[in-house]
Amino acid sequence: MNGTHIADMSVAGESLTADLSGALYWDAERLLVVSDLHLEKGSSFALRGVLLPPYDTTETLARLDAVIARYQPRAVIALGDSFHDRDAHQRLSSDHRAALARLQSGRDWIWIVGNHDPDLPDDLGGCVASEVAIGALVFRHEPTGAVGEIAGHLHPKARVSRRGRSVERRCFACDGARAVMPAFGAYTGGLSIRDLAFAAIFQSLAFTAHVLGDSRMHAIAAARCR
Repeated sequence: MNGTHIADMSVAGESLTADLSGALYWDAERLLVVSDLHLEKGSSFALRGVLLPPYDTTETLARLDAVIARYQPRAVIALGDSFHDRDAHQRLSSDHRAALARLQSGRDWIWIVGNHDPDLPDDLGGCVASEVAIGALVFRHEPTGAVGEIAGHLHPKARVSRRGRSVERRCFACDGARAVMPAFGAYTGGLSIRDLAFAAIFQSLAFTAHVLGDSRMHAIAAARCR
């Protein structure tokens, strides 16, 4: 694996790998974590008359397939808002359901409920939970700022200026005690790490943005981002 595609990240004393895809891997537990897939966002918008190319689920599942193939995890946690709305799972095509089943085969799979998908059905494979605690870490959808927390929900992004050029990218936000993961879904937007929502979690700008670049990860102090 090319080291530029990953970044070492520590949360509550546990060594984790932040992947360029936006996934997080915990090697000691052989656990892969992804957040905010927002499957069927395109069809959700179409129902409201906003037409987007209907390929988000296909692209997101392809990304997920690639990162699972790379790490071969024993278990996967989908950290909430895996589906864009309460009925999105019903709009999955038979091909997409088959793809999910293949990804789940031979490993544990946990769906964490999110604010977009609070009532996940029991026919998606795997199991459903509100949060999961493993050792020093707790995996939940909405961040509270607790020590050892791995959360999603906020879709962190960072704007970085260099040589007169400004670039905005998804990122992991981490201060060593807690982390907020980027959205993994193909059609997901983002919230600036300089937003007050992140100040409530980290209490200061003394955290790092692990920014997803074109071909490598970049660790940048939050105070340098805009």
